[in-house]
Amino acid sequence: MVIISLQWLVMLLALAPFAYYLLSLHCIRTFFSKNEREPASPGQFTPPISILKPVRGVDREAYENFASYCRQDYPEYEVVFAVSDVEDPAIRIIVRLIRDFPGRSIRLLVGAPELGANSKVNKLCRLVREAKYDLLVMNDSDVRVERNYLRHIAARFSKPQVGMVTAFYRGMAEGSVAARLEGLALSTETVPNALVARHVEGKVQFAFGWTMATTKTHLAAIGGFEAIADHHSDDFELGNRIAAQGLSVEFTHSPVWMVFPKQTIREYLRHELRWAIGLRNVRPAGYLGLALTFGLPWAFLAAMVAPSLGIAGAYVLAYVVLRLSQVWAAGVWGLGDPLTRRNLWLVPLRDALSFVVWIAGLFASKITWRGLEFRVKKGLLVPIVGTKTAQT
Repeated sequence: MVIISLQWLVMLLALAPFAYYLLSLHCIRTFFSKNEREPASPGQFTPPISILKPVRGVDREAYENFASYCRQDYPEYEVVFAVSDVEDPAIRIIVRLIRDFPGRSIRLLVGAPELGANSKVNKLCRLVREAKYDLLVMNDSDVRVERNYLRHIAARFSKPQVGMVTAFYRGMAEGSVAARLEGLALSTETVPNALVARHVEGKVQFAFGWTMATTKTHLAAIGGFEAIADHHSDDFELGNRIAAQGLSVEFTHSPVWMVFPKQTIREYLRHELRWAIGLRNVRPAGYLGLALTFGLPWAFLAAMVAPSLGIAGAYVLAYVVLRLSQVWAAGVWGLGDPLTRRNLWLVPLRDALSFVVWIAGLFASKITWRGLEFRVKKGLLVPIVGTKTAQT
């Protein structure tokens, strides 16, 4: 009797990921259908903007990434870069950019006070102080944008209750399977998880590092970047704290492009583990809840205990159909992501590796960030003895 009860309990729990896939499909359809109904023109609200770029090292196609900010169809804005020291190889690319776009306001700052363990945030502290304008747009150095990017962001701020704007992305990855696996994070995890959280909580309480837009006024109200200089997940903290002020966090209509570097499977897993550890620290209950969203292991576990081959096959088929439908809806239909379209066949592999990373994230606290080692404790970066400040 105990064996039969356990068998049916496993089969019942294995239905949870399918319910999650169906819920996320509903959230994806609702969100992107609303986006489709929005006017193509982002409007005429165009306050001046400061684009803030904390940089370390040279990412893949760095010049084109940076140049996309200099080609914006926007009346008045500046682009301000910050590096930690004069030896940073990104400086030569920024100098070339200044030469190639003489009509654009581009500045380079070298050095930033070490206010905390997170060097990206240290640089953002200085960038905010040096920015000319109140409306700030910040994103990572491996992000590329379309010409109407700033117009779409500014349009969101025409509503006074908006405190922050963030975005989804489309992926660019060539060569390694690992890079393509990482690029699939958008449609397998980022979009579904974000939109389900938005649906359940009734609002967005986070932001993504590939677009964080807010104002100096809103930043000052939460203590500025100085208040999160020791945090691992600075993007989550920023969005969460601004939402806590009673302001809304919204997604821009225009997704960005994320340019993924070639990498090995080991590098991919290390990067995934770093973000798993970060997520467990900032949303521990949500991290545990992810256990019921992993369709692949649950489907195979149910198939192993199923009373017949027909029921076993039904679980596996349901996983394949619902999971691929969810990923296709998020990446291909919703965002028109070419990386998702070309690599749907990698989704089961991504799911298997993600489950392994999730388990490892339950027990790990040590991360390697740009070659330096830290422990993440209650969301904070704690440098391991003998290391320096985390770089970005």
